[in-house]
Amino acid sequence: MSVISVGQAVVLGAVEGVTEFLPVSSTGHLKIVEGLMGIPVDDHAVVGFSAVIQVGAIAAVLVYFFKDIVRILSAWVRGLRDREERYHHDYKFAWWVIYATIPIVAVGLAAKPLIQGPLASLWVVAGSLIAGSGVMWAADQLGRHKRGEDDTSFKDAMLVGSSQILALLFPGFSRSGATMSTALILDLDRVAATRLSFFLGIPALTGAGLYELKDALGTGVGAAPLAAGTLVSFVVAYASIAWLLKFVAKHSFNAFVIYRIVVGVLLFGLLGAGVIHS
Repeated sequence: MSVISVGQAVVLGAVEGVTEFLPVSSTGHLKIVEGLMGIPVDDHAVVGFSAVIQVGAIAAVLVYFFKDIVRILSAWVRGLRDREERYHHDYKFAWWVIYATIPIVAVGLAAKPLIQGPLASLWVVAGSLIAGSGVMWAADQLGRHKRGEDDTSFKDAMLVGSSQILALLFPGFSRSGATMSTALILDLDRVAATRLSFFLGIPALTGAGLYELKDALGTGVGAAPLAAGTLVSFVVAYASIAWLLKFVAKHSFNAFVIYRIVVGVLLFGLLGAGVIHS
């Protein structure tokens, strides 16, 4: 019998879709909702389910940025055959995304017992939500927002890509929040920071989902809940991406900072009162 029902999977898929690319921590929100529904947040099958439904959100990125992705991949393939094409920014950017994914893959494999064990605690999520809010606020205030997407460099990609490790080790910190904050500190504007976060998330999140698929299916989550959660995640994430890009073009990240602090404090209160368990 599946540890997650189809109805619960639909709810979790919607949560994943809304929060995956907003800088509020999808992992943190999933664990909070799982806790409220009485689902064990540190169960290996549940952790695997959370990783798998991320593929739905990543599929939304692939569809939304299809033209950009085709352009970048085409430049990469041309560059493999033609030396002259290797000076093109898109060719370089494709390699940067590959290189920038290596640190999070290495840490993810090495620290898997911790990630699926002690670090899966809701106490960690609550603390990370609040700590990440401080980082995001400081980055938004200190960043000069003067560099666009075409100004990104290998250094930018590596630093932003490596920052994903914070969210991997501290669920609640937010992968999007970590990458966007790092990009802002590097003086990228908010739209460029957001788009870079999207592109860097594609290989990392897709790889995590495929890696966890076998464990999720083999340890207590049925195919139907996985399919339902992934589909809902895709639909909701697509709408979330479109909204976020419009929002960051005209607004700061302060609304997300305030929201994260409120959720973090509320979660501490619920844990302390015993309403939900870590």
